[in-house]
Amino acid sequence: MNHHIEQFIKKYILPKEDKSLDTEPSEYKLAKGVRILKVTSLRWIKDISLILLGIFSAAFGLKSFLLPNSFIDGGATGISLLITELTGFPFALLIIAINLPFILLGYHVIGKQFAIKTAASISLLALVMATISFPDLTDEKILVAVFGGFFLGAGIGLSIRGGAVIDGTEVLALYLSRKLGVTVGDIITLLNIIIFSTAAYFLSIETAMYSLITYLSASKTVDFIIEGIEEYTGITIVSVHSDAIRQMITNKLGRGVTVYNGKRGYGKQGHTNDIDIIFTVITRLEINKLNSEIQIIDPNAFVVMNSIKDTIGGMVKKRPLAH
Repeated sequence: MNHHIEQFIKKYILPKEDKSLDTEPSEYKLAKGVRILKVTSLRWIKDISLILLGIFSAAFGLKSFLLPNSFIDGGATGISLLITELTGFPFALLIIAINLPFILLGYHVIGKQFAIKTAASISLLALVMATISFPDLTDEKILVAVFGGFFLGAGIGLSIRGGAVIDGTEVLALYLSRKLGVTVGDIITLLNIIIFSTAAYFLSIETAMYSLITYLSASKTVDFIIEGIEEYTGITIVSVHSDAIRQMITNKLGRGVTVYNGKRGYGKQGHTNDIDIIFTVITRLEINKLNSEIQIIDPNAFVVMNSIKDTIGGMVKKRPLAH
């Protein structure tokens, strides 16, 4: 192992895993540190690549289709487009200003890392919108609506897969759903009804109708890219390191877990005897982090994910994490 990498692991990686570590780490701990560094590095490279691709896709959809033709979308992006159309205020500044409250809310609802990624993503989107030119491809309204929505939705979906959002409305909807006891989908629908009704009043009914097509195109593209718009995902994990995974879920993600006792079976390691099976429910924005943490603990873990439309009761809401 390279000496500098070994020193980096000893100084920055292992102390996070074991705060009581005050002696020279064993070969096992060093090997675990190497695996943590590898998984974390690959995750960050993947996340950054997805977010960058998403930003340029969204910027292309906005500048080549929607903005030149005065079309809008739903959510914070739609509000920004509508205000830009009515006042002429720069879209790049509006997208930051309108999403700022959602970023702060995301810090409390989802976590610090998500908030930092989202702030960086939205800022970079604003920078791209302000500095890079894209060609106006068509003024055919139906093509503008469909393809503008497609590229914008692809950008939003890719950013979500990278662990961030470039439209913060969903964070607000997630927060309100927990407070009011209604579904995220209901809240997003209500917000968009208000946005498109405002567009119909200030612009025209025809523009609002075409913008609705834009929204539908974008939302279906997001669905396709992130494999479903369900707010929650049920995760079943079978691993010989089930206790370590259970502690990771409760301590690092702040989520509740259910542990089942499995009686005999057959898997990758052949015939097995009793084994604990973990079940938890998380939001799709946390799937990326959970997968990375499981890879660190047990690369051979068997993980099954199921889409869940909504949940009632239980500990779906994050508990406060210990500092």
